[in-house]
Amino acid sequence: MDLISSHNTKQGLEIIDGIRVRYVRISYNNSFGFIKRLWAYGQFVLKARALAKKLEKPDLAYVMTTPLTTGFIATWMKHQLGIPYFFEVGDLWPDVPVEMGVIKNNWLKRWLYKKEKEFYDQAEKVIALSPDIAENILSKSETPVDVIPNMAATEFYQPNFRTEEITKENPLQVLYCGAHGRANHLEYLIDAARASQNLPIHFTLMGAGSEKNRLIERASDLANVSFRNHGNKEEVKEAMNSCDAIYVSFQNLKMLHTGSPNKFFDALAAGKLVFTNLDGWIAELVKENDLGFSHKGDDPEKFAAGASGFLDPSRILQAQKKARNLSADYSLEKLSAHLLESIENR
Repeated sequence: MDLISSHNTKQGLEIIDGIRVRYVRISYNNSFGFIKRLWAYGQFVLKARALAKKLEKPDLAYVMTTPLTTGFIATWMKHQLGIPYFFEVGDLWPDVPVEMGVIKNNWLKRWLYKKEKEFYDQAEKVIALSPDIAENILSKSETPVDVIPNMAATEFYQPNFRTEEITKENPLQVLYCGAHGRANHLEYLIDAARASQNLPIHFTLMGAGSEKNRLIERASDLANVSFRNHGNKEEVKEAMNSCDAIYVSFQNLKMLHTGSPNKFFDALAAGKLVFTNLDGWIAELVKENDLGFSHKGDDPEKFAAGASGFLDPSRILQAQKKARNLSADYSLEKLSAHLLESIENR
């Protein structure tokens, strides 16, 4: 198996768990603006095509979004190299940048939606990372769709359940871990922290992105908020083990709430409370399984009220165990078996 991936510094071949990982060097950063991101996406399309042409012809290509531009690799491989493809969709693109107001030109919108439908229609099958994404795709294309969400890394994370009393000296630790970009709208979390100043809760934001400096300034007067730099996998694991709850945040836009956030599934694997401002299927999972709560991002008082209900160690422990138990439904073993079945039955 060959895997083509971009990397900021690496170029060339690396064998990982028997997979031939072929890196193409592409400069990319979460702080990039829209035009600079498009340039990086276009560079990856060209370099990935050139590399794919040199490889031994596979039986099937598995092409992942985002961004939607990877579809240009998929359709090129199908028509130029005769390789059928599966198309994995983790975010609804171009719906998301259109809804965010990043793409405003009507001609460009029409062209992007035309290409999106083409990428779906040309695929052997579409793999949607959430039921909400699947529903949207099925409204646009007749290509079969399977729902296979993100994985909970149950072997990587071992639960560190909270049993101690919550006090001001030993507060409930809430962690946000991930990108600090426009789409994440972490102002919601800063405002929630402000509304929770009288509660024994501490908030940590770990990661990097274009909005980080502005968020630090916004929280400069809050003693219950701290920031950590972006970390590697082991550093993220340490931060997850040190917290009691994970906060999952996105801007209050419908399309952003259809996704399959990695950190939600990490929270399940690590056995953590889940606090989120998402609607949609993630909010339903949280509610149905009593994992924590969801709130409207622009209602920080609602967050404080919800969080105050999770300051009892017995309630925390119950929810954390439920999270870990639910993670079994999203294990590598279970989801990989589902994907293999989907490929075999194409």
